[in-house]
Amino acid sequence: MKREIRIAGFGGQGVILAGFIVGKAACVFGPYNAVQSQSYGPEARGGAARSEVIISDEPIGYPRPTGVDLFVAIAQEAFDTYKGDVRPDTVVIVDPDLVPKHDLGRPVFEVRVQKIAEDLGNKIVTNIAMVGAMTGIYDLFDEDAMRKAVLDSVPKRFAELNVNAFKKGYEAGKDALSR
Repeated sequence: MKREIRIAGFGGQGVILAGFIVGKAACVFGPYNAVQSQSYGPEARGGAARSEVIISDEPIGYPRPTGVDLFVAIAQEAFDTYKGDVRPDTVVIVDPDLVPKHDLGRPVFEVRVQKIAEDLGNKIVTNIAMVGAMTGIYDLFDEDAMRKAVLDSVPKRFAELNVNAFKKGYEAGKDALSR
């Protein structure tokens, strides 16, 4: 089993941290090997950014995706820039408020993760809400391992906020999956 994941957004949204958490959940709190890579424009904030994670039950020989099994986007520019490797069987998750133009000619999972973060009082946890949504939608992720990775990766003083964002995102992901 080998899965290749791309999380796309803009600098400052926490897509790099989200990818790091996914990789940590897979290999520290789960039974898999994982490698995470990232790319972003020269801007510190605001430009398109992506985090890519390869998860496998065998050694990983090449650290960059050759295809995308899961594509997640939380910014329109990033969606437009990084959707090129999306195949017909790729699972796609977007926040429709942040990526309003996401027609790929097939179903896409829509989860309003920024709204979840705003309802919790802090947009900074939009990425963690998306990690929760990914966990609820994509069959690879273990909820307990992902929650542990979130807690292990965020500042302790914000643990409760991040766990709540993860939980609400997970519930919204499960809801999107059932539709």
